[in-house]
Amino acid sequence: MSNASLSPLPSADRPDVTARLRDALLGASFTADGLLELLGAPAYAALSRSETVPALRATRGDTALELLVRLFLLQQPVPRARVADVLPVDGCLESGWLDRAGDDEVTATVDVRPYGGPGGEDWFIVSDLGCAVGGAGGIGSHAEGVVLGVGGASTTLAGLTVRTPVAAALDLGTGSGIQALHAAAHATRVTATDVNPRALHIAALTLALSGAPAADLREGSLYEPVDADATYDLVVSNPPFVISPGARLTYRDGGMGGDDLCRSLVQQTGERLNEGGFAHFLANWQHVEGEEWTDRLRAWVPRGCDAWIVQREVQDVTQYAELWLRDAGDHRGDPAAYQARYGAWLDEFEARKVRAVGFGWITLRRTAAAEPSVVVEEWPHPVEQPLGETVRTHFDRVDYLRSHDDAALLEAHFTLAGEVVQEQVGLPGAEDPEHVVLRQNRGMRRATRVDTVGAGFAGVCDGTMSAGRILDAIAQLVGEDPVALRDRTPAQIRLLVEQGFLEPA
Repeated sequence: MSNASLSPLPSADRPDVTARLRDALLGASFTADGLLELLGAPAYAALSRSETVPALRATRGDTALELLVRLFLLQQPVPRARVADVLPVDGCLESGWLDRAGDDEVTATVDVRPYGGPGGEDWFIVSDLGCAVGGAGGIGSHAEGVVLGVGGASTTLAGLTVRTPVAAALDLGTGSGIQALHAAAHATRVTATDVNPRALHIAALTLALSGAPAADLREGSLYEPVDADATYDLVVSNPPFVISPGARLTYRDGGMGGDDLCRSLVQQTGERLNEGGFAHFLANWQHVEGEEWTDRLRAWVPRGCDAWIVQREVQDVTQYAELWLRDAGDHRGDPAAYQARYGAWLDEFEARKVRAVGFGWITLRRTAAAEPSVVVEEWPHPVEQPLGETVRTHFDRVDYLRSHDDAALLEAHFTLAGEVVQEQVGLPGAEDPEHVVLRQNRGMRRATRVDTVGAGFAGVCDGTMSAGRILDAIAQLVGEDPVALRDRTPAQIRLLVEQGFLEPA
């Protein structure tokens, strides 16, 4: 399959047909909830892994919903006469949503996946055939301009994004339009860019079929298509961040060497954000011999921005190459060609002295602070999505701590965050624990080790007493000098506030 053999796309200039198609899909319960109820959790989850057999078995009946799942998600031809009972079939054929298959059947020209918005909205994500249910499914090795649908990266980024009302939002590398769709729910104006004109067309279909306002769609790389002086309150991007030799696949390979695309994207964003504006990215970064990965990422952060960077996963170069070779379906082809491509990836890494590749999240916030906060950390453990509110409150705490020195902290009042539990670790029967761990059951689900004073302090924080008075009481209880305790504890209080265990009252 080449770019020329990708299916022709439906017209983006037939809003009447698109609106009627949307109404028909909703009328047949072709929604995220309806899909889950029809398929059941195992088959529904299998779709996200690009496994369609369970869903095929679950849609062997003749209901309208089963028909639509076979048509738009499983790429099965269905009887035209039966489709006519469910959809405006003539309009869908004329505008290109459907195509004729033989004399009495029709097929879909694009995948359409039901997607539930954060406020309970019934949205639809349009993508190329074979790409709605978990990735390219091996077609990507031949279809450079293919447009993927909803994947784990898409939903991760959507969940990370701070969702407050804004005037202007920008989605860089919009793909199927999922981030622009989310932004349209809380932004007055949405601009979306992509180097792939096919992606811009599909993004327009996603927005229209979801009943969302149209976005300003512009062709080009990163910030090139937007006005030179344009600034935004929100920037989001799930860029083609894969570190690869060459640029075979538009949706995946950025075409720059190493992690230069992600670095350039982050560095260029500072001047594009309005005061207090947020930028959210998914990214890969190199772990280079003789260099701390945290130092590498700190160097990416533009001036005038707070940053929170979280490394979620690290793969050695062989794991990384194999992952993306499988993504392109190269493992299914000629063994000699596969070995040659594998070797090219390893040659690229060896030339750059790369020993591993990290994956994670980068959030920037434009600030007027004299000393911006840059937090770079590794947290590979499960978290609670959506995390947008957790991200927002992280930066609120940054502002709070930046404006409170140790003396001010001791005068402040705090409350223990919700759903924090204490764990004590030690030998069975021992009088005192070896150490105490505070653990969150919400948000980042962090765990942090504290001493007995820190645990006791956190346990009595209910907002009624200042931190200093609590420490004085603890000092009296344990027979310690209160001045010494006040002197050494603010650092621990600061850490508990920074990580969200304590909240300013």
